[in-house]
Amino acid sequence: MAKSNKYLKHIKDLAKRNLNRGVLFLTENATRKEVIVLSSGLQYEVISQGEGDIPKMKSKVICHYKGELLDGTVFDSSYKRNKPEAFFVYELIRGWQEALQIMPVGSVWKLYIPHQLAYGFEPLTDTSGGNCTLIFQMELIAIL
Repeated sequence: MAKSNKYLKHIKDLAKRNLNRGVLFLTENATRKEVIVLSSGLQYEVISQGEGDIPKMKSKVICHYKGELLDGTVFDSSYKRNKPEAFFVYELIRGWQEALQIMPVGSVWKLYIPHQLAYGFEPLTDTSGGNCTLIFQMELIAIL
């Protein structure tokens, strides 16, 4: 088998493995009493509930976040950079869009995002493969 064919097979195998692990994880996670499951498949748990306004799709928000793979690998963290990030809600992955539009300012939630609401087949790291279910701790600091 040519080197490129081996690489493609490896990428497809990783994606299939990630998909299966994600489905299993989300199925088990959905049984936890503190986890809320939305019809889209997005799951979240409220760490602390804010009392501020709730963003809309066209809102610009300031958030702190940490993104992890199911194995605990942190692939991005504004906390680590010690600098929250500003985003337009409509520019974000679908899982974030959905969560932010029901999340009051001042809240900290843990999001469990299935691959189809995240980055789909696109790998997040050189070794992760695609179809990753993601876990984010997200803190909604402000709406600009």
